[in-house]
Amino acid sequence: MADWIPAQVIANRHWNQDLFSLSLRANIEPFKAGQFTKLGIMIGDNLIQRAYSFVNPPQQTDIEIYATRVADGLLSPRLHALQAGDTVQISARANGFFTLDDIANSQHLWLFATGTAIGPYLSILGQKDVWHRYRKIILIHAVRFAADLSYQAEISALKQQYGDQLIVQPFVSREPAPLCLTGRIPQAIADGLLERHVGLYLSAENSQVMLCGNPQMVRDTKAVLEAKGLTKNLRRTPGQITMEHYW
Repeated sequence: MADWIPAQVIANRHWNQDLFSLSLRANIEPFKAGQFTKLGIMIGDNLIQRAYSFVNPPQQTDIEIYATRVADGLLSPRLHALQAGDTVQISARANGFFTLDDIANSQHLWLFATGTAIGPYLSILGQKDVWHRYRKIILIHAVRFAADLSYQAEISALKQQYGDQLIVQPFVSREPAPLCLTGRIPQAIADGLLERHVGLYLSAENSQVMLCGNPQMVRDTKAVLEAKGLTKNLRRTPGQITMEHYW
């Protein structure tokens, strides 16, 4: 238990019936944008714990976690019910390698997320250095319903600050929604719809790609990108595709 410390709940923002963001305050060790922590609650004699990415950039004092309530889950319903002043356990040390450290500079940085996996990208985009490394950053967020498109005010603030350097393209799969594409990300890449819509091309010569979220989306998108000549990014053999499965 030495790695666990208490975190005080500052706020619990409910975006809709299931999506929520916890703001926490705790004396954790420094972390890198894109990494994750663990939250835990004692249930009986057991500490029930799950991993959650940081939404806040490292320089921000308060910790922010974006999560979804799973109706039959052990932990998420309890986190969803927390109120300001409550306490939850948090890991003092961050983990994970889904950061920009081993990603090469390029003209374009494509960020693909499903659901709550947009969280680590918001942490990354809150860092100044990413905006100096890439001429264009394309944020792709796929959800089921338009009401699941959280953090719109924060994304709009980034657009206002960085202008057309940031391109934002949401996907909504289960209903029509203004300014959103329908269908699945892999298909939209395979048939060229996404590239036509944003006006940029995905290629090994000018792109770095980060994939985060639903494992099926990650696998299928990786396969489509490999068909276009992109390769998995490894330390010994640098490529263009960096991945994180979100469960």
